[in-house]
Amino acid sequence: MNPEETERQMHIRAAWLYYMEGMTQADIAHILGTTRLKINRILSEARTDGLVNITINSPLVSTVALERELIRDFNLADAVIIPTPAEGSQTQNLLGKAAAQFVSQYIARNTVRRFGIGWGGTLREMVNQLPVGNYSDMTVISIMGGLTHGAEFNTFNIVSDMARRLGARCEYLAAPIYASSERSRNIILEQDVFRHTFEEIEKADLVVVSIGDATNQSLLISRGIPPDASMEDLRDAGAVTDICGHFLDEHGVELEYDLNRRAITVSLDALRKIPMRVFAAGGAHKTQAIAAVLRSGLISVLISDEDTARKATALARS
Repeated sequence: MNPEETERQMHIRAAWLYYMEGMTQADIAHILGTTRLKINRILSEARTDGLVNITINSPLVSTVALERELIRDFNLADAVIIPTPAEGSQTQNLLGKAAAQFVSQYIARNTVRRFGIGWGGTLREMVNQLPVGNYSDMTVISIMGGLTHGAEFNTFNIVSDMARRLGARCEYLAAPIYASSERSRNIILEQDVFRHTFEEIEKADLVVVSIGDATNQSLLISRGIPPDASMEDLRDAGAVTDICGHFLDEHGVELEYDLNRRAITVSLDALRKIPMRVFAAGGAHKTQAIAAVLRSGLISVLISDEDTARKATALARS
């Protein structure tokens, strides 16, 4: 054999011994009469030149690949994508479970003194599935006003229940999501108690929010907007999503819209400055909303289901 064929045979033998028989690089170097450094180079080249193709046999491979795409293409800190359940009614529960797992791991590894939280069904599921903890130095803070009538996914319930599960303190934003006018909102925010609350919100280390949509499935539109606003008005204005009560267009830009100026919630500029911003949402009706928020640059971490995230990613790239 000529030198090139001899070298090729060494590559094939090294790859077989390493990938098929599980030998160490040092053992392979000894068998083939060369150095460990050369075997390391051969194994690296075996993958880049196509001699070896690695296949991971798991239904989760596509979700992991999508996570990496999202992190790369939208400059995210992380992404958690779950397989889309066959029953759409299970999506919210499973996303809540994924969010609970991410949050519990994050606060276990990082110092979180102030934890901001929004509201909604997915976050309600997250709270229900959070492991019990003992974070006495942590304060859970509501970052947006609540509904004027009771509901289990209301911000007040979510904040108090989360604080209880984590063994933390809690602070409410004791106001409705929207004031009756921009002037009324400004008067409310001038009060010392609200000024203090917003100062604390802006110091948050971590915030978890949901991604709202501008469809008839939106909890905010059906339960939270005042009588002088409607889904039709919002759609006509170009709204496709809301983040903490602020409505955004398809490009992820906050609308110049009366309702946004009446929102008693964290501002999007302040939200953007919080170090870790986790957004959780899924389901086909959220596709356009998630795409808009991906374009906005507000997200640090996206938690979603595969079908929705894949379609939203394609839309956000277009």
